[in-house]
Amino acid sequence: MSGRGPHSKLEEAVSALYAGRLPGELPRRWERFSDVAIMPQGSFEGPGWAHDGTLWEVVAGALGAKRLARMGEVSGEFRESGVEMLLGKDDWVVRRESGVDYGYAMTRCMFSAGNVNERRRMGEVAGEDEVIVDLYAGIGYYTLPALVHGEVSVHACEWNPEAVRALRWGLEANGVEDRCVVHEGDNRVTTESLEGVANRVILGLLPSSVEGLGAALRVLVSGGGTLHIHGLAPSKDHTSWVGDVLSSVSEIRPGSTLDHALTRVKSYAPHWDHVVLDLSVA
Repeated sequence: MSGRGPHSKLEEAVSALYAGRLPGELPRRWERFSDVAIMPQGSFEGPGWAHDGTLWEVVAGALGAKRLARMGEVSGEFRESGVEMLLGKDDWVVRRESGVDYGYAMTRCMFSAGNVNERRRMGEVAGEDEVIVDLYAGIGYYTLPALVHGEVSVHACEWNPEAVRALRWGLEANGVEDRCVVHEGDNRVTTESLEGVANRVILGLLPSSVEGLGAALRVLVSGGGTLHIHGLAPSKDHTSWVGDVLSSVSEIRPGSTLDHALTRVKSYAPHWDHVVLDLSVA
């Protein structure tokens, strides 16, 4: 059994629990990090599965994990993760990615593993001594790599108290707390004191961050700067989404010179892509 792949190990272990007859389909992929395995939403659901500690212990053991969780729907104004703990009560986890430690309560704060390249990119794009405003900082998805890998300072705006707690942990754990100011609360209010300070603004809210454009343009330095605007665009028509964003910016700041480039982050849902518009505003 030791020479077989993770899915084969899972199938053997669960089949043995059910006397060789699986009551439903097994997941073919999952997230595995630290001592945790996170199963996809819908895994082990249905009338045939016995939802008790024995099943979860067998699954975790087959995957070499001590804790087991299952993905859920992201919901609410705080974008709570919906992750459900199946084995173990402690939901605090630490992920290490590209030299950055992220700590968070996984049942209350979301983390998208599929955004890894965009997080890495945010650690590479800023120039020396730039000031960044992260309007939707969360646990520090983009703030932390920018600080760890760049010589920048960041104003991180976030209104979810659980995410703020995780963000402060991440700043201290990565040794960058002296270059970041955390602004807790609604960014429409907290950015009032940040007018004209930013060379670069990150708008990382999904499904749309267009509502933050007014605040983003307000905090840019007088000579302009760069916005990183996240959103969901039709998979076959990114151009129309870009056009809508450019129109919104032009309405707020008429006469601006706008140069842009688009990055596809990942497929978000059938027929929809998570994209980022890098917009230079002058």
